[in-house]
Amino acid sequence: MIRVRGASVASALLADALLGEPPEATHPVVLMGRAISAFEKRVFALKESHQLRLAGIFLAVVLPTLSFALARIILRLAPRKLRWSFEVGLLSTALSMRGLGRAALAVERELESGDLEAARARVGEFVGRDTAHLPSNEVARAAIESVAENTSDGVVAPMLYGLLLGAPGALAYKAVNTLDSMVGHLHPPYKDLGWASARLDDLANLLPARLTVLLAAAVSGSAGGTGVAATLTTARRYGPLTKSPNAGWAEAAFAGALSLRLGGANSYGGVPRKGVVLGTGRPPEAADIRRAVRLMRRVCLSLAGLALAATLAGGRAGG
Repeated sequence: MIRVRGASVASALLADALLGEPPEATHPVVLMGRAISAFEKRVFALKESHQLRLAGIFLAVVLPTLSFALARIILRLAPRKLRWSFEVGLLSTALSMRGLGRAALAVERELESGDLEAARARVGEFVGRDTAHLPSNEVARAAIESVAENTSDGVVAPMLYGLLLGAPGALAYKAVNTLDSMVGHLHPPYKDLGWASARLDDLANLLPARLTVLLAAAVSGSAGGTGVAATLTTARRYGPLTKSPNAGWAEAAFAGALSLRLGGANSYGGVPRKGVVLGTGRPPEAADIRRAVRLMRRVCLSLAGLALAATLAGGRAGG
């Protein structure tokens, strides 16, 4: 089935690149977020730790399952001649290559124009750390780290699950990832409610994160990076050092490919947190954001190319 879905996944990436994300009122991920928020408001009436953990397990099981089932129902109810178009449309809503690139490049433009306050505000829209007092190089680091992590979470992973399980698989993955971003935190009040979501997200991203490393290494030379060996070496050395079993791999791969030093201390809600340094290159600058976006796009396009190649190879074999 992968060889059949390759064209759908590649077409979905093209649709995302040309059209971007759908309006919020019809965006599946936005609807998932609203469902999580509604559940969260009700469940926080529970006081016992074990009750919150059970509620979190229920949420982590039900939302991805429901997302998968609804996507399958939509595809089955779609007219046969339009089913492929519906599949591509649903898949494209799970991808964020265009949105990620635009958000990061907006930060670069503000930094290049010398408007640090605006750059801080822009990057604060898509990173979780405190940004109000960051110097320009730390703003650039935040943007680049977000591009690296979201290359895996926002594009490679849903494309991979789309290849394996079609649009239902991609949307089920987005449900898992959205749960993690909203409730999968290790600190109160989400420690118990988000426990299952965080563990499930870790599991779901094990393969996509490492695939992102391989793709980043493969395209790093053509994207103006250091090449395959440096990217893989940096990823292998620094990827396992972060608390997350997955995020560090993508960030370390980007650090190696772009000859940058990422990672380090951040502040969340006014609370400083130590973090490991990733890579041995120089600190990021504003212009490096564009380099990271270029690398991200080539990673995504390379996976689309592999998906199409699988489709063509399957067609020849069938012929």
